Amino acid sequence: MLGHLLLSLIVAASIVLMLIRPRNIPEVYWVSAGVLLLLILRLISFQLAGRAIEKAPDVCLFLIGMMLLSELAREHGVFDWVSSVAVRRADGSCLKLFALVYGVGTIVTVFMSNDATAVVLTPAILGAVRKANVQPLPYIFACAFIANAASFLLPISNPANLVVFHDAMPPLGRWLLVFGVPSALSIVTTFFVLRWIFRGELCPVIEQPVAKVLNGNGKLVLAGAAIMIAVLLVASSLGKNLGLPTFLAALAITALACVKKRSNPLALAREISWATLALVAGLFVMVDAIESVGAMRYTTEWLARAQHLGLAAGELVTGFAVGVANNLVNNLPLGLIAGSTLHTSHASGSIAEAVLIGIDLGPNLSTTGSLATILWLIALRKEGLNVSFWDFLKVGAVVMPAALLAALGGAIAMQLCYAVF
Repeated sequence: MLGHLLLSLIVAASIVLMLIRPRNIPEVYWVSAGVLLLLILRLISFQLAGRAIEKAPDVCLFLIGMMLLSELAREHGVFDWVSSVAVRRADGSCLKLFALVYGVGTIVTVFMSNDATAVVLTPAILGAVRKANVQPLPYIFACAFIANAASFLLPISNPANLVVFHDAMPPLGRWLLVFGVPSALSIVTTFFVLRWIFRGELCPVIEQPVAKVLNGNGKLVLAGAAIMIAVLLVASSLGKNLGLPTFLAALAITALACVKKRSNPLALAREISWATLALVAGLFVMVDAIESVGAMRYTTEWLARAQHLGLAAGELVTGFAVGVANNLVNNLPLGLIAGSTLHTSHASGSIAEAVLIGIDLGPNLSTTGSLATILWLIALRKEGLNVSFWDFLKVGAVVMPAALLAALGGAIAMQLCYAVF
């Protein structure tokens, strides 16, 4: 019993330290130290750690592929070109520019994952709006919030989707039927609430910066990205794992781009956040460690109670509880816990849907909610712009509940329609 308590305390402390990052020590070190301590104290076995890590390759391969593609797009100016096009198409209107940035962020999130929007698109947008001499906050907040609001339209839109449904990913057709309407409502609601919040900063006139031209390599990467997305959609429609197709497609695009440019691909490999992959593997181990001491029975029991509340009440309670919990433990470990709980409890479809919506949309409450938002903050700091926890929370406290309510309401309405027809 004492060992179980010590294991739980070590896991909890590791996750808290991962979130607050004392002395700016990266997240991976706190999680890795926690796993190492569990092994040294023999609170978990090497066999358990090995089995947990065996679950991580699909997510890790997906992340590597998306990181490679994002870095290629950044290096060859694709995101800078897209940002400059958005500014030029705004025709001097900040309101139109805000809508265009939000639209670009939606497309990038849906087809290249929320991490690409947070890490690569945000600096490009920031550079473009600074050249246009406008207040950057509305546009960078649009990038941060759409990175989560649009992250459940497709399975590939968020690595957390792979984590939650790692052993039972719905085919693409089923996914779109279930999450299409809730996702659309989430995207639209987030847009209008953000536009209302930043109405004072959206000035009437902006300067027109010099247009950027997409070179041959950029066009190659753009075409390769389109082919890669098509491959992933086919794989998803067939119910296949997405990690390996993502990795292989990104590898092929990288090889073509490097051959054409005659550049060294190892330079791109150095840009991959290997620490993030180690973080994912460490979190898999920690969740399995918690599961091994029976801690999952509490989440399973809670989910069972939520199911007994009925369709509407059960989905709303589950979605909001999971949404808020993201901001206490981060959506990646919570997604792993949720995935294990759903698998153990054999929860109904409506509850599973509410869990995923809460996992993906809940992080819009605060900066601790998702890995994408943490990466967004780091990207901004590199550009000399600081957004505090409270600055984000003041916006998130209005945006997230409204969007989450709309998305869950859409999910409930779709469930009722299916039941009737």
